[in-house]
Amino acid sequence: MTSDPTFRDREKARELWQEGVQELTEGRVHSAVDCFNQSLLSCPTAEGYTYRGWAVSFLGMLEQAVEDCHRAIRVDPEFGNPYNDIGVYMMRLGLLDDAIPWLEQAKLAKRYEPRHFPYLNLGHVYRAKGDQGRALEEYVKALELDPGNTVALEAIANLDLKVD
Repeated sequence: MTSDPTFRDREKARELWQEGVQELTEGRVHSAVDCFNQSLLSCPTAEGYTYRGWAVSFLGMLEQAVEDCHRAIRVDPEFGNPYNDIGVYMMRLGLLDDAIPWLEQAKLAKRYEPRHFPYLNLGHVYRAKGDQGRALEEYVKALELDPGNTVALEAIANLDLKVD
């Protein structure tokens, strides 16, 4: 199986996008973009497109980030990260209602880790829209998937839940 050029290309692509993620987490955005581009040249993968979108979003290129996520979805519609990421980019653009269906789709994705992210992001959307009850529901679901998540715990503590 290791003599299969497709396997070698996929492995090279994986190594490169993993290197890109490391570069991005260390703050080297342009180096990360280069790794993701090289990965995509080896073999177009949903991860390569999604992570390149994530990287260019740090450069303020949200439209390009969204387009990369659409490319990722075309490559692998079961990969949940690009759905969540489009939702986040919509949030950053102030398009809260447009973010909701993407985040809901991320929840349903067969292949997605960390699974609690779309719940957190939906909690943020509903909180921003003033729907504290729905926000609480999403944050609680995030905690069910990731107990002790400090973002969800802090968000719940800061909700303005009125008792009548």
